[in-house]
Amino acid sequence: MNSATDTLAKVSLENARILVVDDQPINIQVINQILGGSFQLRFAKSGQEALDICLSDPPDLILMDVIMPNLDGLTTCKIIKNTPNISDIPVVFITSLQKAEEENACWQAGGIDYMTKPVNPLPLTNRVNAHLTQKFQADLLKKLAYLDGLTGVYNRRYLDDYLARQTSQAKRTNHAISLLMIDIDYFKQFNDEYGHLVADDQLKLTASTLKESLHRPTDIVARYGGEEFICVLPDTGDEGAKHVAELILKNIRALEIPHKLSPHKYLTVSVGTATIEAKQNYNTDLTALADKNLYKAKNTGRNKAI
Repeated sequence: MNSATDTLAKVSLENARILVVDDQPINIQVINQILGGSFQLRFAKSGQEALDICLSDPPDLILMDVIMPNLDGLTTCKIIKNTPNISDIPVVFITSLQKAEEENACWQAGGIDYMTKPVNPLPLTNRVNAHLTQKFQADLLKKLAYLDGLTGVYNRRYLDDYLARQTSQAKRTNHAISLLMIDIDYFKQFNDEYGHLVADDQLKLTASTLKESLHRPTDIVARYGGEEFICVLPDTGDEGAKHVAELILKNIRALEIPHKLSPHKYLTVSVGTATIEAKQNYNTDLTALADKNLYKAKNTGRNKAI
């Protein structure tokens, strides 16, 4: 990797979140003493509790005991590996089991590593560092494959995947989800008047302004095509979506980018909003609905959100 990638991986490693799953408090205390000063640790005393944490706030790495009541470590790992939103979380088994067939069962369940109790501090720390580094490098490469080459925001490929996952999550938890479709007004005229290089610069500036207008880590902006962008706002109802849309309009206007061929004299955007409220029809096509409202905004004066 290059130096920029190395730096990114290092920063991520310093803020890594580890979930420790063990039904024995003494084992949790031992791992906390070894790793607590270097990483953000969370703890679960059962397989079900671990699954709940993974689904609500996925960790970067899991240290999992094998023998636990009700839902054991092997079964919990298999569920994780078969759940799309969390399947890429690496699981390291830490167990008192030492037979070859017991170790093999850990690998077959989807574990990335296997350590026996009592844990040795130095090997545990080294293995955790190695697995986290590998995880963050893979995440970074995946992220680069999902970025739009010109604007640096997410591309259409990532958008389609993210929207599907978040809609599924909203349906599972009975939460709202919203989508904004943003189009730069009179951009063809801007391109013709000021040239492709200037137009590309304004696309980049618009994209970064959209990104800065979103304040939650789960809110994303992606380039939909040409001068169109989409923002996905999980756990956001109609009122919240309209608030974000108005903030976007305000922030774009504040750039005061001259556009003499626009009736507004500056570069502006139009926004179409779409929302599935909690416990409503999650089969609604948010993109189509936002596109319909964007069409209304553009045909009633532009520089507005509907």
